[in-house]
Amino acid sequence: MKQFTMAPGVFDILPSDQKDPWRNSHIWIYVEDVIRSLTKAYGFQEIRTPLFERTELFQRGVGETSDIVSKEMYTFNDKGNRSLSLRPEGTAPVMRAFLEHQLHNQSPIHKVYYIAPMFRYERAQAGRYRQHHQFGAEAIGIGGAEQDAELIDMLYTLYNRLGLKNLCVNLNSIGDIESRLAFRAALQEYLQVHYDNLSQDSKNRFETNPMRILDSKDPGDKAIIAEAPSILDYLNEESKGHFEDLKMWLTRLNIPFEIAPLLVRGLDYYNKSVFEITSGLLGAQNSISGGGRYDGLIKTLGGPDLPAIGFGAGLERVIQTMLKQEVSIPQAPQPRLYLIPLGDDAKKACFDILHQLRQNNIAAEMDFSGKKLAKSMQYANQIKASNVCVIGDEELKKGVVSLKDMTSGNQKTMAIEEIFKHLS
Repeated sequence: MKQFTMAPGVFDILPSDQKDPWRNSHIWIYVEDVIRSLTKAYGFQEIRTPLFERTELFQRGVGETSDIVSKEMYTFNDKGNRSLSLRPEGTAPVMRAFLEHQLHNQSPIHKVYYIAPMFRYERAQAGRYRQHHQFGAEAIGIGGAEQDAELIDMLYTLYNRLGLKNLCVNLNSIGDIESRLAFRAALQEYLQVHYDNLSQDSKNRFETNPMRILDSKDPGDKAIIAEAPSILDYLNEESKGHFEDLKMWLTRLNIPFEIAPLLVRGLDYYNKSVFEITSGLLGAQNSISGGGRYDGLIKTLGGPDLPAIGFGAGLERVIQTMLKQEVSIPQAPQPRLYLIPLGDDAKKACFDILHQLRQNNIAAEMDFSGKKLAKSMQYANQIKASNVCVIGDEELKKGVVSLKDMTSGNQKTMAIEEIFKHLS
């Protein structure tokens, strides 16, 4: 019979995976627990949106010229002939939910986060997945640079808590509409001279979105871009002031940053502050998250004109970075006690003890297999049980058991009812 395998570009997260440790579920749970604890401290609340949305949401919100919309979306028609797309990024769905449920009428400020899978059709290769997982956050309602700094601080603090090394914030401002129009004209004038040497993708963007050429990974484009005008020279006073304030707040927080004039991010809705965080031990592909301000997006989607800023962090990249940098990761939870019954009466007694332990939030397991004692002890070792208790007819008659500490090998005799007190 044919054995089914995964589709290209996806992966399973398993209880244990020796070949690819980054797919071990306990690491994912640990990272997600740290995220949930941190977001709570910063006043962010969780939001969950559907896996798919109407395609036009991403066309209007993300931008038709972006790679996501033009090349990477999983788009299909449903039975009602509606065009739907699997969620390629998190911001547009959050904004749709924000407007659809009129959250702006409930409070002037909203801070939300999500941990969710995203879907992009990319060439399947190591480190790039067609389903990947993002931790993202969106702050709506505050236009000041202190809100930008708070969001960057939360993300930077997360990486510190996870033990990542050599962190740096790459920072840029792409200004407001007025600033970008002035820069766009100067950039097109510069690129026109080099037009024939640009990649085909960059030629396609020359008229529609020339700033995206700054984000090109093509080596030839990079050589041309290196001498291009800087957006920072075209910021108006308002945009320049916002950027100076952001740098001041980050300096006060002792967060290291570098100015990156070519950083524009890949989505059309960004304005003013854009940033990404890198971990310097990873070589060329060292970015582990990025985001920016998108003050006009909510209005574009039919809502009020509210300021907002957000980020997305790929969890695959974060976890792989932790392992590459040999960060200390807590071990998976292990049973405090493994019960091995010898005989039917002992099995009933062990089952009762097992239930009571779990009711008191003490992790415990019991041998259901009925295998020989040596095999059961071997399995207790395999699951790294802290203690093992073998109960047979003799132990039941006396009401006394021997508890073996699997780390030290020491054994302690106690009454059956004392097991609960000892383990708690």
